[in-house]
Amino acid sequence: MASTPKASTDVPSIAAEAVLAKSDFDSTNATVVKGYDFNNGIDHHALLSSYATCGFSATKFGLAVQEIIRMINKKLEVPVEDITDFNSHTNRRLSNCTIFLGLTSNLVSCGVRETIRYLVEHNMVDCLVVTAGGIEEDFIKCLGNSYIGAFNLSGKELRKKGVNRVGNMLVPNDNYVKFENWLMPILDQMLEEQNSQGMKWTPSKVIHRLGKEINDKSSIYYWCYQNNIPVFSPALTDGSIGDMLYFHSHKTSGLVLDIVEDVRKMNNQAVTAKHSGMIILGGGLVKHHVSNANLMRNGADFSVNVNTGQEFDGSDSGAPPDEAVSWGKIKMDATPVKLCADASFAFPLIVAETFARYQQQFDQRLEKEKSLPKKTA
Repeated sequence: MASTPKASTDVPSIAAEAVLAKSDFDSTNATVVKGYDFNNGIDHHALLSSYATCGFSATKFGLAVQEIIRMINKKLEVPVEDITDFNSHTNRRLSNCTIFLGLTSNLVSCGVRETIRYLVEHNMVDCLVVTAGGIEEDFIKCLGNSYIGAFNLSGKELRKKGVNRVGNMLVPNDNYVKFENWLMPILDQMLEEQNSQGMKWTPSKVIHRLGKEINDKSSIYYWCYQNNIPVFSPALTDGSIGDMLYFHSHKTSGLVLDIVEDVRKMNNQAVTAKHSGMIILGGGLVKHHVSNANLMRNGADFSVNVNTGQEFDGSDSGAPPDEAVSWGKIKMDATPVKLCADASFAFPLIVAETFARYQQQFDQRLEKEKSLPKKTA
């Protein structure tokens, strides 16, 4: 009887070559993946700093922080007392880096409003671009509160009760009635100034005026008024303000808003910028309006996008930064970052790691600027 052949103990060469392939990788300058060690105690700055080496979206968070710090350092590297040039359209001093902040209205509806207010209160950014809801919701919150609800509350039942749902937040419709009562007399006065003084109103001038009239330090646009930060909202009629303008036109027609003057003002703010940085929260109008203004200077030097848009449908909202490079909206040698995340939790953390850590420098700069000569005609 023939003996059974002894089974080979050798691993098949094809399997060994596939599984045990040698690496051709130089790790000399590579970053090691490593997260935060809670054995070191609770240190939130160290925790957020560790995101850069954590991988996945955490690393994108870290890159976004690094990009914004580059904007800030570029802005602060020239002392304010050495800046003698002004933007002729905004009357702001031309800092070494003009920072554009674009945001969608939902971020003012939620608690990120207070983060945005902090940035403009300390004069940390140079220009805001906001959709209409992000204008009116700021003023409405000065007149009445919003409340935490739930995403799954019945729209039918809420409508019966006169309560509006914004995601998982609730806004009593009475707040909009208060807003109308506050806004209508101001619109009357604006029309009077247009007719008697030849005032040419634009969306940014309207927002500037409303920031003055609200006289409330909790307001984003109060601080934009105080620090002369222009706010552009080319679709200002697309919200409750548009409703009020519609109602006002039935009462007294004739109020005119010029959007062409505003686009000239914003584009020239980009054109005259020595360096330019874009921070864009969300997509749609604000993303394109900020980016397109920077096209006029052949691209921003720095850019951070925070949104959840994807590029498969060809939308501008979901387009990655490299697409903007192809249009000349971001410079070819820039290091732009897109963080795919909900800005309601990501952006306050970003600010904690960037602007908030430079508050003393910004405050000293703002105080120094107040003592300097204003622009002369």
